[in-house]
Amino acid sequence: MTTSNPFGSEPNHHVLSVLVQNRPGVLARVASLFARRGYNIFSLAVAPTEQEDYSRITIVVDLESATLEQMVKQLFKLVDVVRISELDPRNSVERELMVATVRATAEQRGQIVELVNIFEGKILGVGPEALSVSLDGSPEKLNDFSELLKQYGIIESQRTGRVALPKLDRTARVRAVKETKGKAS
Repeated sequence: MTTSNPFGSEPNHHVLSVLVQNRPGVLARVASLFARRGYNIFSLAVAPTEQEDYSRITIVVDLESATLEQMVKQLFKLVDVVRISELDPRNSVERELMVATVRATAEQRGQIVELVNIFEGKILGVGPEALSVSLDGSPEKLNDFSELLKQYGIIESQRTGRVALPKLDRTARVRAVKETKGKAS
């Protein structure tokens, strides 16, 4: 349910997946609720879901568990909130996207390209003294990649924020297949 912060102290991060009605102003109301309570949003991502009437907001926030319960109660008071799930990192799939521009001398260019390939990233642009790169993956993978890029000099970087969904329950699918095969015999 919590994740650690790679950038220093160990805050108590919680990942909330908030399904909301896809209406103007919903994100502003959710964000202002956090601001009024004095909570810092570590990461926020929002986009429409597979159903056009709904959007999913993934919020990574630093809270104490008792405070989290109160925050969930406050979120549910917002009219447009349909469902809230706290996602345990051990039982969810989390991804981010990072785009960065890195200094790249002629001598370093090959090393940076090799690093990007090792991390399964992409080269987005090549300039005389810099490369633009992208990488998607788990937050930990992006942290590791970013740390290795620092030695070359990161000119600019941007991360999207975390998106997350619960992992699929594979045992239920296996069980259902076995039950179906057993009934057909």
